[in-house]
Amino acid sequence: MFRSSNPVLSRLTSNDQVLEGPPMTVSGTITKVFVLLLIAIISGGAVVYQTILGGFSDKVMMILTVALIAGLVAGLASAIFPKKSKYLAPIYAFAEGAILAGLSLFFEAKFPGIAVQAVAGTFIAFLVMLTLYKAKIIRATEKFRSTIMTALFTIMILYLISIIGSFFNFQIPFITGYGPMSTVYSGIVVLIAAFCLILDFDFIEKGQKNLLPKDYEWHGAFGLMVTLVWLYIEILNLLAKLRDR
Repeated sequence: MFRSSNPVLSRLTSNDQVLEGPPMTVSGTITKVFVLLLIAIISGGAVVYQTILGGFSDKVMMILTVALIAGLVAGLASAIFPKKSKYLAPIYAFAEGAILAGLSLFFEAKFPGIAVQAVAGTFIAFLVMLTLYKAKIIRATEKFRSTIMTALFTIMILYLISIIGSFFNFQIPFITGYGPMSTVYSGIVVLIAAFCLILDFDFIEKGQKNLLPKDYEWHGAFGLMVTLVWLYIEILNLLAKLRDR
């Protein structure tokens, strides 16, 4: 059975192959992706409305805190229990929509128009990776998969060190700074996040080929949503560094 370097799509075994009922399909997964994106847009729109038009900035901060916890719990639970993604993925999407809206408003206050640029950048990266994948210019080979996995773990370790170090006034300049090296690092992370889309596409396509259960459409959509959220945040961060120079 295949595996993905996306952590939320890597817990699949041969026991997950469908035995009865309709199997997972690419079209069904795409539908689920649109559903999750719609949920995220609705929750994000609610946060923007409450902040800009409602004037409830204090309540928004509380909502974002709850959303952060809910998104983390739902995301981890869905990664551990992929067959429960049909219940957990919508919760994750709703939470992430609120979080991304709050984060976007924060950056917009400093760099007007940056959110629209980040959305456009994410959409373009998605289309480029999808085109490269469908044209078989980039394939999810074992070498490609292992390279992305190594890069992912390296990035995770660096971020973990940065988070822990922040409690002791220790910072990694090329992560938290706005200098040339920091900009180059952010650009590399954006590329890694974009390449993760190739692995998500591969999982979805092979899920159909290997007749995974229908419920895995939600898990495939959830994995793709995780990558898109990460990609958007990294593009937002890169644009901020470019505009702050």
